[in-house]
Amino acid sequence: MNRRGSKPGTANPVPDGAWFAPKRFGMGAGLPIAWQGWAMMALHVAAILGAARLLHGHQPAQAIAIVLVGLAPLPLYAAKTRGGWRWRWGRRD
Repeated sequence: MNRRGSKPGTANPVPDGAWFAPKRFGMGAGLPIAWQGWAMMALHVAAILGAARLLHGHQPAQAIAIVLVGLAPLPLYAAKTRGGWRWRWGRRD
């Protein structure tokens, strides 16, 4: 076990399996705390940019695709946020 509480060489160094820290105020995910979170966020941004580029010039289809690609992974973000998504008022959990 290392100082973070996980076994050395494991895929996720965060012991509870979370990829994102919760926001301190409000609802949602904060910054990634594991490499999987950074990878997911990079893929999400790439998918949005790819949809925008692929459908360039087709305004209604482009807008719909960007919204759908933008919203599709939100349940995974919520599932992989430490403590889930709920309203927070700044107190430590």
